[in-house]
Amino acid sequence: MTRCRLCGSEAMASVVDLGATPPCESFLAADQLDQPEPAYPLHLQVCTDCWLAQIPPLITPEETFKEYAYFSSFSTSWVEHARTFVAGAVERAGLDASEAFVVEVASNDGYLLKHVVDRGIRCLGIEPSVNVGAAARDKGVPTLTEFLSPETGASVREEHGPANLVVANNVYAHIPDVIGFTQGLRALVADDGWVSIEVQHLLTLIEENQYDTIYHEHFQYYTVASAIRALASGGLTLVDVELLPTHGGSIRLWARPAEVAGEPSERVADVLAREKAAGLQELSGYTEFSARVAKVRRDLLKFLIEAAERGETVVGYGAPGKGNTLLNHCGIRPDLLAYTVDRNPYKHGRFTPGTRIPILAPEQIAADKPDYVLVLPWNLRAELTEQLSYVHEWGGRLVFPIPELSVVEGASRKVTA
Repeated sequence: MTRCRLCGSEAMASVVDLGATPPCESFLAADQLDQPEPAYPLHLQVCTDCWLAQIPPLITPEETFKEYAYFSSFSTSWVEHARTFVAGAVERAGLDASEAFVVEVASNDGYLLKHVVDRGIRCLGIEPSVNVGAAARDKGVPTLTEFLSPETGASVREEHGPANLVVANNVYAHIPDVIGFTQGLRALVADDGWVSIEVQHLLTLIEENQYDTIYHEHFQYYTVASAIRALASGGLTLVDVELLPTHGGSIRLWARPAEVAGEPSERVADVLAREKAAGLQELSGYTEFSARVAKVRRDLLKFLIEAAERGETVVGYGAPGKGNTLLNHCGIRPDLLAYTVDRNPYKHGRFTPGTRIPILAPEQIAADKPDYVLVLPWNLRAELTEQLSYVHEWGGRLVFPIPELSVVEGASRKVTA
């Protein structure tokens, strides 16, 4: 019996079952192609007591994050997003460069904290992945190679002092011990400080069919309502929320220690009302999701099969974790997607987990001039539509699989399949 990791309830209901897949960032080297590859069930469930959506913790963060394939700085728009965030956070928290201290948890390759360093503000990244943490230090960003726990938080506080601002962007879904992690955030932050968390919004995940963001690294999926309960488990109170377009729709949670939090903003009440209206605090909001996921799969497979039968070539752009959920759920192999490309050199010469599709350098697309380019990181649609505009020079077309299959046939023309 699966128990809710937040409230301990056994009242769990199925949302969507995606079968069994390998961990989404476990890219294969050529010499691993003839070796066994583990796969784990990928079954999203929701607790009908606290409404935290979650998958069973079948892999550990240690298995995933000690050596990690994702480097945030390879996305130009993501670096700009971080720069804008830092500017606004400095103003909101009233950070004085001569006195302030900022900590980012899961700081990756320093994509965000480098903007803090540029402002002359003392900072520290806490990043468990050895390889990306080293890249951050190369950028001049002080980085501790460690997972956040209550003990880690207390140790950092003792050595460096309390943080005026703690940032935890795109990590709150990645930890199975949500209570211990939240307690770690509270240990880090000053008693009058601020905590900022960005995480994908379950509301948009369901409304926009974004099921490929369900993978083993993401242990839970938040509404504002469930996030309030999760934050409270560590002594933090939500005071404000922002709706963001990132990752197809995210929430930025602003929290403070419960003792100084005060009343939440009107925006918190507004988003809670939207979630309630969407039925996300009752089973009715979840029952149709599985059928809509199945349609995404059928539409994409139909497109790829028909293109193959016409003798047309389809290649991929990007090798993100979400793409591997999509490829495995749809059963796509190199006969339907010849290869994909990625800007991250770490992935070149490797193969996607499960589906074993080769990953090449981006220049391969211009060399081969394929008929279609399937864009796997669809959440970067604006950025990648511009980056890939050259595909139209030979009559090639971009294909976006989510929220519904769409084929872009030029700078201004779009045909939705």
